[in-house]
Amino acid sequence: MIDCHAHLALPDFDADRAAVIDRARQAGVTRILVVAEDLENCRRVLEVSARHPELAPCLGLHPDRFAENLPLPTDAELDDVSALIRARRPALAAIGEVGLDHFLVESEERRAAQARALERFVALSLETGLPLNVHSRNAGKLTVELLLRHGAQRVLLHAFDGKAGHAKPGIDAGFVFSIPPSVVRSQQKRRLVRYLPLESMALESDSPVLGPVANERNEPANLALTVRAIAEIHRVSDDRVVEATERAARRLFSSVLGDA
Repeated sequence: MIDCHAHLALPDFDADRAAVIDRARQAGVTRILVVAEDLENCRRVLEVSARHPELAPCLGLHPDRFAENLPLPTDAELDDVSALIRARRPALAAIGEVGLDHFLVESEERRAAQARALERFVALSLETGLPLNVHSRNAGKLTVELLLRHGAQRVLLHAFDGKAGHAKPGIDAGFVFSIPPSVVRSQQKRRLVRYLPLESMALESDSPVLGPVANERNEPANLALTVRAIAEIHRVSDDRVVEATERAARRLFSSVLGDA
C-alpha cells in the first residue's frame, strides 16, 4: 500500500514518528508521501524525509494559510516556496499540499488570492513535471474546474468532499482521488468510492486527521481499513484494491515510486 497524503512532519508525531512508520510498514504500507503546509514546514518535511527512507516529500503552501484569521500570504512567500520546489525538484514526489479551501476562507478577496496561488502552482507543475497534491474542502467543483481550465495534467485530489458527480470531469481527465480511513464512518466518502472507478482511486491517511475514529490521531497503518471499505463497496478482493490503488499512485508519482 502507498499512502499518498500524510502530515508526518507535524509535531503530532515528534514523540513517536519512528514507531508510527514501523507500524505502517508492518501493516503493509511501503511508501508515505509527506505533504507540507508553508515554507517553514517545507523545510521540516525535507528534514524528516531525509531521515526515513519510507517517506517521500511534497512541498507547497496549504490553502488554509489564507484563512481569515491569518496574515494573507505574500507574493514573496509564494516565490520562496516555488524556488525551494525548483531547487529540490529531483527529490520531490509532488507539489503539495496546495488547493482551495472555502470552509476556512470566506471572503471574496481571500478566495481570489487562494485561486491565484493555485494557478501559480499549476503552472509550476507544468514547468517541473511534478504532479499536484490537491486540497479542495468545500470547493471540490471549483477546484476541478480551475485545474482543468489551467491545463493541469497530473493531479491527486485528496479527501475530495464534493458531490460524487463533481468528480466526473476529473475522472475523465485522468485525475486520481485518494481515499482516507474516514471512509469507514463517512457516508459522503462512501458515495464517492461507489461512484469512482477503481482505477481512479489511491489511498491516503491524511494523518493525523481523517482516521477511522473522529478526533483520534490517525496513522498510515490505518490504510488497511480504507482498503477493506473500498473492497466491500466495489465487491472485489482486498488484493484487487491494493493492486489498483498502487498502480494509480505509481502512475502519478512515478519519479519517486517507479512506473506502474
